[in-house]
Parts: sequence; C-alpha cells; structure tokens
Amino acid sequence: MLRWLDVVTFARYGNPEPPRRVEKSAAEWAQLLPPEQFRVLREQATEPPYRNAYCRAYEPGEYVCAGCGSLLFSAATKYHAISGWPSFTQPAHKNAIWYRFDHSHHMQRVEVRCNVCQGHLGHVFADGPAPGGLRYCINSASLRLVAPEQEDAKSAVSLGVDSVPPQSE
Repeated sequence: MLRWLDVVTFARYGNPEPPRRVEKSAAEWAQLLPPEQFRVLREQATEPPYRNAYCRAYEPGEYVCAGCGSLLFSAATKYHAISGWPSFTQPAHKNAIWYRFDHSHHMQRVEVRCNVCQGHLGHVFADGPAPGGLRYCINSASLRLVAPEQEDAKSAVSLGVDSVPPQSE
C-alpha cells in the first residue's frame, strides 16, 4: 500500500520503472485521441467538475489509461470524495503512476501521470481515507473503464503492466 511519504519520495527522487513505454509525437497523439482526451492527457487540461463520465460511476471493473490502455486503478479503490472528479485510494500497481511536484496556479500539489505514456491524469492529495490516506483525483477523460466481462478478453492480450500487486508496508 502506498502512503503519502511514498508519493513524495517518488516525486522527489525518481519514479518506479514502468513495465513498458509508449512514446508518440504530439501530432500522433492528436490523431489518436478525441479533442477532450488530447487536451487532458497531452496538454494537462482539467475537465469541469461533476460534469464528467466517471464522477458518479461506481460500476465494477478496472480503469485503464485512455491513451495507452495501461492499467491504472481498480474500481474497488474508487470512492465518493465529493471533489467533482473520480477519486481513488490506491493505484492498481506501484509502478502504474508517475509523480511530480506541480507548483502551477499558485498551488503546491503532486501531479500524477500514466507511467507508461506520460499522459496527464490529475493530482494526488494526502487527504484520502484510511488506511493509506491518499486521494487520487483523476480526470475522467484520461480514463477508460473496462467492465469485468471485458477483463477476461483483455487478459489474453497483455497490456504490459506489472502483475505484482503493490507492496505492503
């Protein structure tokens, strides 16, 4: 289980190695992604609060990166944070997320990105529920929900994600 100290350590000293890398030019991403996803994932935009696809969605499944398909979060870690965006307590794997300090908009935050394609996801905060205390506040446009019946088909085609669960402390 990751805690705030782990997040700060990754942001300050280096992130976990991703299972693979996906690199494309801005023009290639613009051709692959719809405009709103391109704005969020590649231009670090933020979608409007409460008016996004997954804010109030609590279906079972897994949330993958809308850019590269890498597993990011399990629906089992999603909770109602009343923030206006989907909120999660833990990433699916220790190496699913990339962290960096973000001092934009006169705030001090930790930005989170997909560790595989570097797509902007949102931010993580230290005000989440116990036991980890983390709140990953994520743009819906950066995610795609894979329903449980689709997971069996998906597992046949590896997304290249480290299959080892996060380490407990």
